[in-house]
Amino acid sequence: MTEPLMAPVFLSTGERLIVVFGGGRVALRKCLHFKGFRIKAVAADILPEIEDLASETVRERVDTTRIGEHISGAFLVIAATDSRELNDAVRDLCLSEGVPVNSAHGGGDILIPSVLRRGKYAVAVSTEGRAPAFPPYVIRAIDGMLDGGYDLMLDLIMDIRPAVMEGIPSQPDRAAFLASVLDDPEVWGLLREGHPDAARDAALRKGGLR
Repeated sequence: MTEPLMAPVFLSTGERLIVVFGGGRVALRKCLHFKGFRIKAVAADILPEIEDLASETVRERVDTTRIGEHISGAFLVIAATDSRELNDAVRDLCLSEGVPVNSAHGGGDILIPSVLRRGKYAVAVSTEGRAPAFPPYVIRAIDGMLDGGYDLMLDLIMDIRPAVMEGIPSQPDRAAFLASVLDDPEVWGLLREGHPDAARDAALRKGGLR
């Protein structure tokens, strides 16, 4: 089995600063990924969509002597200009100063996965830089597989969780019970047929909670 190169993680949004160098389509995709964070965009030309997402925009041609000034206080930096030389300069300075960085031309210590979002859950796929074309393909395949029944099952699991916490004291037993509900074709069938209350009753009966 191939050893992982990177650790997958989800970050809470908030006031942490994401500095994005670049104002075009690549930069926009990166900004959309970090929607909900405090975003600072630095570029001579910045798309209106980026302006809508960013808390601060700096309209100037990026001077390599001012990169350090722009990344001051950054939680994470994105180098997404159309210049490899400039992206490399941003990346190298960030790496030397211990600031996590993603570069459109590679070599950073942060990679941004392809993401499929549903109402209450998200799926992220990455090859850890080995084959960038592959994750979007996997996401499209997963998108076709995850029908509305998965949202209904998630709602059910969230709904019964208080009863499970109260009625099944052991964490391993709770995990085993919830796994059995997720594998139960009767529960899935009732949900997909539009009977959430009956599905809930069937799930709770499995654990002796009804």
